[in-house]
Parts: sequence; structure tokens; C-alpha cells
Amino acid sequence: MTDNASPPGAIDALQWENRRFPPSAAFKNDTLAAGTFLYDEADADYQGFWARQSADLLDWAKEWHTICEWELPFAKWFVGGELNVSFNCLDRHVLGGRGDRVAFYWEGEPGDSRVVTYAELLDETQRFANVLKDLGVGKGDRVNIYLPMIPEAVVAMLACARIGAAHSVVFGGFSANSLRDRINDAEAKVLVTADGGFRRGDVFPLKPVADEALADTPSITGVVVVRRGGNEVEMEAGRDHWYHDLIGAADPVCVAEPMDSEQLLFLLYTSGTTGKPKGIMHTSGGYLTQVAFTHKYVFDLHPETDVFWCTADVGWITGHSYIVYGPLANGATQVMYEGVPNHPGNDRLWEIIEKYKVTLFYTAPTAIRTFMKWGAAEPEKHDLSSLRLLGSVGEPINPEAWMWYQEHIGGNSCPIVDTWWQTETGAIMISPLPGATTTKPGSATFPLPGIGAELVDEQGDRVEHGGGYLTLTRPWPSMLRGIWGDQERYRETYWSRFDGRYFAGDGAKLDSDGYLWLLGRVDDVMNVSGHRISTTEVESALVAHPAVAEAAVVGATDPTTGQAIIAYVTLRGGAAADEQELRAFVGEEIGHIAKPKTIYFTPDLPKTRSGKIMRRLLRDVAEGRNLGDTSTLADVNVVSELQRRAAETPPDD
Repeated sequence: MTDNASPPGAIDALQWENRRFPPSAAFKNDTLAAGTFLYDEADADYQGFWARQSADLLDWAKEWHTICEWELPFAKWFVGGELNVSFNCLDRHVLGGRGDRVAFYWEGEPGDSRVVTYAELLDETQRFANVLKDLGVGKGDRVNIYLPMIPEAVVAMLACARIGAAHSVVFGGFSANSLRDRINDAEAKVLVTADGGFRRGDVFPLKPVADEALADTPSITGVVVVRRGGNEVEMEAGRDHWYHDLIGAADPVCVAEPMDSEQLLFLLYTSGTTGKPKGIMHTSGGYLTQVAFTHKYVFDLHPETDVFWCTADVGWITGHSYIVYGPLANGATQVMYEGVPNHPGNDRLWEIIEKYKVTLFYTAPTAIRTFMKWGAAEPEKHDLSSLRLLGSVGEPINPEAWMWYQEHIGGNSCPIVDTWWQTETGAIMISPLPGATTTKPGSATFPLPGIGAELVDEQGDRVEHGGGYLTLTRPWPSMLRGIWGDQERYRETYWSRFDGRYFAGDGAKLDSDGYLWLLGRVDDVMNVSGHRISTTEVESALVAHPAVAEAAVVGATDPTTGQAIIAYVTLRGGAAADEQELRAFVGEEIGHIAKPKTIYFTPDLPKTRSGKIMRRLLRDVAEGRNLGDTSTLADVNVVSELQRRAAETPPDD
């Protein structure tokens, strides 16, 4: 169904969705937030709202004197207050008699497993904090972490927080050059890595990659190596140390020192395709407040009974906020999995949900569309009845993937929280509250209580209906505090496009009910015959076809229309469809202007190791250019095959 047109200077909104799913009576009976009381309180006094959340959710060693200092674009929250993030995630639960509660059910890809309680996690964190001290790390220093998805990654992060050192976690799939650049930019003193980890049944080496990076990292004085993969590594005398040797000899007590609320907690580098990666800065009190609040209320957490599983890697912001800091601050029990979702079979995740009776499951639309491609028979092999809530993160979820997720994973009984946020925002910003919000498939619904978000057009005027640019209108506790070493870049990148507003870089649309629909990065908006069309909308239309599992769309230069829509489509197992059928289907769904000029069928799409589709490479293929950097691709052969197919496809007149 189409709705009214967007205002001039905005992004065209072509596709609308009117299916609605209110929370069930059973869910509302036990939810933490039914009704509008959180929104009402935040609307009356948003700073006071966040102050109450912080006081209720966290333990403070010293009270703050000012809730928020705002000198655009710089914010400080809970000024004058002191707390320790590691204490809030560990000690207070143990002191409260919950030390025997499971913090992590850890599952290794080969099938090995560990159960880690809060008491055990606290013990190892204290020991490793003392290890870092013995290696010369102190308050204000930086520590790089380059590990697989193992509990030691969480220990290393919490140990840094305990002593006031900032950590910089680098995803284990990144190259030596990426690791080197992040170490050097942060001037890190210590690197924590592993011999290797497991992925798709094989050991992927980390220490050899780290050694290559360390050849040009003058700030590093010590390297700690976790033994995980069992692969042979070289250890440099005086610099390199085995984790197990240091832990075994470490003092078991490290008191958590209160830190200023604005103490730097971590740097996390965004990895753009061009330019120098940006070291996003997050501090302590405000960040922990918002990740604890959002984890509690967005996922309707009942820590005594729930088992939460976020499938992200700790190397990304999702892992920081919803594997480490938010869940542990709330005393949650979690699953942590080392490997890929299709080893040894395509049902590995569903097997894990059944094994640990997961109740809250948080994953990415890319993964959901992959599960669709593999077919409903895979989850049907397992009892998923423990699930009571599903979440989506990382990019807009198209309505048909949302519906598949609800039916085949949630059994038509689980609310879905589709969440929008970024590395820079630190925590979820736009999402349903599952006991209070009627959802629509594919919509992130509304800003959370305490969050100010508006759409604007090219001139910065507010858009009340249709497509526009998503902006944030006021400070929020978990917001980035800047870019490490380059605050002018921070101001220019995020605050210069629209006066007084944070520009997220994303497009969105508002429907007639006020629901927000994310349209992806504005860089992915195509200009076709004067129409600004979102790739997300065309992709959603394609995936709505019953034969299509996944689609990626890019705009390629066209002499007639400015840009032409080029689509790459993966069909569901056993399904069939041809190009003309899909082009006609898109035309019926959202209009003739959005019909792809060319459709390439492919068994897979080029994705990073974290599952993000690399549209930049698809544009290179579509326009016949040499490929740029492909080092972060999970499978380089996918792009080579697409290049071959493109070369064999005659131009479409």
C-alpha cells in the first residue's frame, strides 16, 4: 500500500506496511513496562528521568551534583558522581548473594562448553586486573583486545574497567594492518590476544596476525596470549606472556576503585571503507545507565528466570553493550557462542537455544535472511518453546524477514523488538517496548523514553510524514563523547549537517501513525530519474516475493536515469523465479520507478565476517570497476563469481 508522498527535498517513501501486532494479554501480565508511564515521566523531565534510572539501576560510590552539562556538541552526564563499572557488573551481585548465578553458558564451536558463575567471573577479573597492573597498566592507559568469542574477552574488558584503563577491542577477523592502526592511534600499552580460535571447523590464527601488527607498534610493552586454538605460535621473550601463567600467579584481590562518571571506559573504532577509522569514545556513568536501562526494558528482562543470547561478537558495539555491560550490570544469565551458525550444521543456533533454554534472542536481519535461505526445516528440528522475545539489530529488517522470524523462530507467540542504534549512540535509541508497543513488521516504532529523534528534509526542516534524514535533538546518557584525538572531526562528522542536531547518517520515514521506518544509510539512497529511492525499500519488496531469501540493491551510474537500480538476489532453497517476474513484482509492490534495471542471481552475497553486506563492492561490480579492499570479506570468491556473471550479462536496453 502506498501513502502520501514525501515533502520536497526528502527521501521518497514508496512502501508501507499496515499489519499490526499488539502485545498479547499473557505477555502484558508479566511485563516490566505496560502502558505509557515511562514515556510520560521522560516527557515531563527527560534529565530527571535518566537520573532516576541511574539511581535505580546502578550503585554509585559518590552522588553526582549535576545531571547533564550540555555545551553543544559536548555532553557530560552525572557530573561529580563516582562509580566503578566492573563493580556494578560483578561485585554487587556477589555481595548480594547471587555469586552462584550463571553469568555465561559458553559454547565453543567444536562442542566444548563452560559454565561461568558471577563469583568465578569476579575472581578471574580481579586476578587479570592485577596482571594488567603488574604489566604497568594504570588509570588512563589503553589496552587493546584481539580475541575470539571466549569468556577471557569479557574478563579483559571488565579488568580494564576495574582499574580505569580504557579498552579498545578489535574484531578477531580484522587484518594485521587494521590491528596495527588501532593500536597506534590509541597508543595502547598492552595487547591481549590468543593463539587462535575456531571458525567453520578450523583454527584461525590470531597471534601470528598480531605479531605482524606488532612489528610497527612502538607503544606496546606487553602481550598476553590466551591458549585457545592450540596452534603453534612464537613468543617473544620479555614481551609475550601466556594468560594462564599470569593468572595463576596473580593476587586474587583487586579492589574496584571508584571512577569519575566521565572516566573513559573504552574506544571502539568504526571501520569505514575509506579514510582513517574513528576511535569512538564512551565514558562510564552515562553509558552504563543507558545500556542497563535499555537491556532491562527493551528485552523485558527477568534476571532470575531469563536466559539472554545476543549473537554479536564482542568486537562490535552490540557485543560491548548487550553481551558485556548491559546484561552483566543487570545480573543476567547469558549464552556466549564462539563460532558460526552453520557448523557443523545449519541448525547450530537452534540446537544451542534448545540446549540452554534461551528465552531472549537478539540477532541481525542478515542472519535471519540466511536462516530463511536454509529453510524452516532447520529450526523445526529443535524445541524452541523456551523463547519468549526476539530482537533484531544492525540494519533495517524487511517485513517478510520479520514475519518469518516471528513464525518459524518465535512460534507466533514472541514479540519482536526491532532496534535502531549505532556505535556512536552506545545504546538502543529507537525500539518497541514489548509489553507496551503495538508493532508493525519492519518498523523500529518509536524513540525510547528520554530520547529525542526527528526527521528533517535537505533544508533541516522537520518532516512530519514521509521520508527524511534521522536526527537526534538532545543529548542522551550513552552518547559518544567525541573521536579520540580529533574532536574537530567529531564536530564536523556528526553536528555540522543540521544546525543543533546530531545527524545519524541514516534515512527514515514516518507513517501516518507516527511509526519510524529506517531506510539505511543515506549513502545507499539512489537517485533514479529525480526520485530519491532507498535501497532498503527495494530490497524489502524483493524479499517479499516467496521465492527470494535475500537481496541487495545498489545504484549504478546510468546515462538516462542518473542511476539505475541493480539487484543481487539469492533464492530460497528449491525455489525458482526469473528476472522479469521479480521486476514486475517490485513494480506491483512499490511502483514502476523502483523496478530494478538488472537482476543478478547469486547463491550468496558479499559479506564481512560480521555479516554486513558490502554494497560498496556490489557497486564496483555493477559499474565494472576494480574492486577496492576485500580483506574483511568472509568469502572473496563470492565477488569474483558476481564479476564473472556481470561480464556475461548483456546490457539491458
